[in-house]
Amino acid sequence: MPLDHMLLPPVILVVEDEMLLRMRAVDMVEDAGYAPVEAVDADEALAILQSRSDIVLLFTDIQMPGSMTGLQLALAVHERWPRIKIILASGQLKLSQSEIPENSRFFGKPLDSGDMVAEIREMLGHV
Repeated sequence: MPLDHMLLPPVILVVEDEMLLRMRAVDMVEDAGYAPVEAVDADEALAILQSRSDIVLLFTDIQMPGSMTGLQLALAVHERWPRIKIILASGQLKLSQSEIPENSRFFGKPLDSGDMVAEIREMLGHV
């Protein structure tokens, strides 16, 4: 592996259809020290995941337009790419740990930036 590749921050895929919320989530990812990649729905997210091997965490809204909800996306990602950690967020729904993929986390909106940064770092082992 080339040395410069090792210096790149881990990549987090942010999936959120509302632009302002996506921008806020991207800011949190950057504040945590990671590189964000953005998608507006599950279809775009899956295309990105199929084309890249450097994504370590999926941060997704649950209620989105398109062919899949964020929860369906999370379940598909967990099955196909089990090493990718997952954070789900929703302003309307409340999910229990038994409803989401193993080793995933759920957060209600509005998201607290400090909590999110700490959770991302903890999940990725960069506390």
